[in-house]
Amino acid sequence: MKKTVLYSFLYILFMITSSEDLQAETKIAFNVSFSEPQAHYTDVEMVLSGLTKDVMDVKMPVWAPGSYLIREFAKNVEGFSAIGANNKSLLSEKISKNTWRINTAKNQTVRVKYRVYCFEISVRTSFVDAAHAFLSPTGIFMYVDGMIKQPATVSIEPAKGWDKISTGLEPVKGKQNTFFAPDFDVLYDSPIEIGNHDTFEFTAAGVKHEVAMYGGGNYNKQRLSADISKIVEAETAIFGENPNKRYVFIVHNYQNGGGGLEHLNSTVLGARRFGYTDEGSYKDFLGLVAHEYFHLWNVKRLRPKALGPFDYDNENYTTNLWISEGFTAYYDNLMLRRTGFYSPQQYLDILTNDIGTVENQPGNKVQPLSEASFDAWIKYYRPNENSRNSTVSYYTKGALVGMIMDLEIIAATQGAKSLDDVLKAMYDEYFKKQRRGFTDAEFKAMAEKIAGKSLDKIYNEYINGTESINYNNYLGHAGVYLSNELSGKSLPYLGVASVARDGKLIITGVVRGTTAWVDGLNVNDEIIAIDNFRVGSQAEIDRTINGKRVGDKVNILISRDGILQTIEAKLTANPNGRYRLEADPNATPEQLAIRKKWLNL
Repeated sequence: MKKTVLYSFLYILFMITSSEDLQAETKIAFNVSFSEPQAHYTDVEMVLSGLTKDVMDVKMPVWAPGSYLIREFAKNVEGFSAIGANNKSLLSEKISKNTWRINTAKNQTVRVKYRVYCFEISVRTSFVDAAHAFLSPTGIFMYVDGMIKQPATVSIEPAKGWDKISTGLEPVKGKQNTFFAPDFDVLYDSPIEIGNHDTFEFTAAGVKHEVAMYGGGNYNKQRLSADISKIVEAETAIFGENPNKRYVFIVHNYQNGGGGLEHLNSTVLGARRFGYTDEGSYKDFLGLVAHEYFHLWNVKRLRPKALGPFDYDNENYTTNLWISEGFTAYYDNLMLRRTGFYSPQQYLDILTNDIGTVENQPGNKVQPLSEASFDAWIKYYRPNENSRNSTVSYYTKGALVGMIMDLEIIAATQGAKSLDDVLKAMYDEYFKKQRRGFTDAEFKAMAEKIAGKSLDKIYNEYINGTESINYNNYLGHAGVYLSNELSGKSLPYLGVASVARDGKLIITGVVRGTTAWVDGLNVNDEIIAIDNFRVGSQAEIDRTINGKRVGDKVNILISRDGILQTIEAKLTANPNGRYRLEADPNATPEQLAIRKKWLNL
C-alpha cells in the first residue's frame, strides 16, 4: 500500500512537471484537410515540436461551451496514430474515453494523426459534405493535457473547389489559409466555415462584421446589414464598449433551420433559407442575432465563476444560467423593441407568450430556477415525457425574472437606473477590473446596490423557490397589467397530449395534477374511444371533453401494451391560463415615466 501511494505521488509529480516543461517548450500546429468530404470526414494532423519528455497525453473535449451537455466528441475519432522521426510509428494507447497516451521515444517532434466523422447538423457540432465543412472546434482539435494555455496555429487545406474560409481566428501573415490562436480556449471558441459560401461585410459600433451565408436563401444583404447594425449599436450602448475589432456571423440556411451558439468574437446561427421575406420569420432571425450577439458580453466575458476557466473533461456546474441565458433571452426581444422592430404592444404580446409558457408548465411549481441551471447537464438537454411536469426553462423563466428585476430597479430608482446598469457595473467590475467570473452573492449584491433596495423576495420566491411570479406587482410599476381570460371559468380538461401514429392515437404526454394524471392514463397508451365513441385525433379528444362538465365521469377505452382496458376518469378543471398583457390607458404620470424608460417610448 505504501509503495502504491508513493508511486502514485511520484507519478502525479512527474505529470505536473512534465506538463510545465511541455508548456514552456512545445509548439503546436494543426493541419486540416478533407480527403473524403462526401463521406463526411475531416483529416487532422497535430504537429508537436520541442518535446522533452517521454510521455504525454492528448485529449478531445467532451462538451462545447455554451451548450451544457456532455456530447462525447471522441466517439467520432478514427485512426489515431502517433509518428516520430523518419516516419516511425510511436507507441500510443487509449487510457480513457477521450485520452490517448503517447510514448514519444525521445522524439522532439511528434505528429499525431486522426480522422473525425462529421455528420450532425447543429450549431454546436461539426458537419462536412461535398458542399462545405463546418468545424465546431471542440469536436475537432485535441489538446495536450496541461497545455490549454499554449498557443496553436491551424492550417487548412480546403477540398477541391472550395475557395472561402470564415472564422474569428486571426490569420497568420504570409501564410495562406493559416490561422493563430493564443490558447486553446480561444481555439475552441472559434468555429470555422469552409466552402463557397456567400459573404458580405458591414461596420457597426466601430467593429468590422463579416456575414458568411451558407445554403443560399432570399436574404437582402443591404437590409440585413442595416438591421443587424441597429442591434449591434443598441447592445454596445448598454456596456459602453464593444470588445472586438472584428466579428463573424456564420449563418447556415436550411429548409427549416434554427438555433444559435455564441462565441468570443463570432456566432453560428441556423435560419430558414426562404424565411427572410416573411416578416415574422425575419424578426425571429433578428431576435436570434440579438440573443447571440448579446452573449458577446453576457457569458463570454461577464460570466459565472464556474464558467471559466473551462474544464473540457467534465460538467461545469453553475446555478446562474438564468442570468447568462435567461437575461440574454430577455434582452433579445427587448433589443428589437428598442430598435423599433417591435411595437410596444407586439413586445407585450411576446412577453404574454412567455408568461403562458411558464405558468402553464407544471414543472414551474416543482423545479427552482437556480436548480434548473445546475441540472441543465442532465435535464434541460435530455428531456423526456415527464419533463413538462418536473422542470422549468432557465431561458424562458430567466427572461421573466429579468423583466421583473428590470421593472423593480426602474421603479425603485424613479427611472434613473435599470437592469442595464447592473450588467454594465458587473461587466466593469468582474470582467474588466477583477478579470474573473462572479458568484451568486456578488451578482445579487450588485443588483441590490443599483436598485438601492433588497431583492430578497425575487431571489427567495422566484429564483431559489417555486412561487408563481406576482407579475402585476412588477408590471404595475409601468401601468401594465396581466389578465387571465380563463379566470373564474371551470372548463373540463383531460390533460393528455397525443399523436396519430400508424393509425393509432398514442398518448405522448400526461399533465401533472389533471384527470389523466390522477386516474392513471399513461404515455404510450393508445386511446381508442371515449364513452364508446371512437376518437382518432387530439382535436377529437378535445371536442369530446369540451362537451362535458367538470366532475363528469368518462370511460376511456385504451390499449396498453396490446391489452384492452377501460379507465373511468372524473374530469377536473383546466388548470391552464390564457393570458394577456395590456397597458392601462389611465396610468399615472409616474407609471408612464417608468413605462417610457422600460419600453423605450
